[in-house]
Amino acid sequence: QVQLVESGGGLVQAGGSLRLSCAASGSTFRLNDMGWYRQAPGKQRELVAVITNGGSTNYADSVKGRFAISRDNAKNMVYLQMNSLKPEDTAVYYCNARDRWYPKDYWGQGTQVTVSS
Repeated sequence: QVQLVESGGGLVQAGGSLRLSCAASGSTFRLNDMGWYRQAPGKQRELVAVITNGGSTNYADSVKGRFAISRDNAKNMVYLQMNSLKPEDTAVYYCNARDRWYPKDYWGQGTQVTVSS
């Protein structure tokens, strides 16, 4: 099994920055792509950014140029640097990891990000 624990959420003013961290533990050798999703009240969960084992990245159009995802495979960590935050970025942010061998997703418990205008 794999456990994911997020940290770094909080309240920030528009234009500010936050850095989210996700620590993976357990059977981390199973991990393939890792990423961040978010869910705002009344909305569906959406992909924010994803990073492969090799470091290739992909972003939602709404965060391109403002957010940056990175990962440290030696430490089993994935990060999301969020700059120029907007009120519409307010959501619960979830860390996600995909299993290397099976069609299975692992999820963290989520961390709240609130951007005030």
